[in-house]
Amino acid sequence: MESQNTVTRLPRLGEPAPAFDAETTHGRLKLEDFRGSWLVLFSHPADFTPVCTTEFIAFAEIADDLQKRNVNLLGLSIDSTYSHIAWVRTIEEKFGVKIPFPIIADLNKEVATAYGMIMPGESTTETSRAVFVIDPEGVTRAMIYYPLTTGRNMDEILRLIDALRTHDEHKVATPANWRPGDKVIVPPPKTAEDAAARMSEGYECTDWFFCKKAL
Repeated sequence: MESQNTVTRLPRLGEPAPAFDAETTHGRLKLEDFRGSWLVLFSHPADFTPVCTTEFIAFAEIADDLQKRNVNLLGLSIDSTYSHIAWVRTIEEKFGVKIPFPIIADLNKEVATAYGMIMPGESTTETSRAVFVIDPEGVTRAMIYYPLTTGRNMDEILRLIDALRTHDEHKVATPANWRPGDKVIVPPPKTAEDAAARMSEGYECTDWFFCKKAL
């Protein structure tokens, strides 16, 4: 007899992001609505909580920088639309910050479950601090998870977006702590002949497999 328990397959890098059709503070939105632009889909544990409030303020502060990069923001928690609206109005009233991006009201946990945003070890009633970066083709390109107690770093999210876009445009990799303007890593050669030639191709090479260049 088959078990009635179903196992949710979590998103994987390089594969299509789970489709959704959800109620938000900006009306009903689907994943397909963001086709052609990048999307940062992020979850927060709950409305009217202090760490989440600091994060929403911080996300609002980088919203323009993301838009310049063709990146949309979309928040999510398992609170209601009414709770979301009341909370963003409170943030604007008490902190003077307007929240410009929509927030999914995921009361049935459908989107949160599809994206693996609920971590039962921490909480069965709150979503974790998850970040999913989805490219213009709807493919999951990056995932970051934070515990409930730790607010996210907006500089790292911007850096991650810049690194992904740089890879797509120039077909290169980016080293640790890379920032726009830093040298990038040239893909390693795939044949012995290419490896022998690599050292004389004008790159900054430490060895045949480790070469950098400026863009």
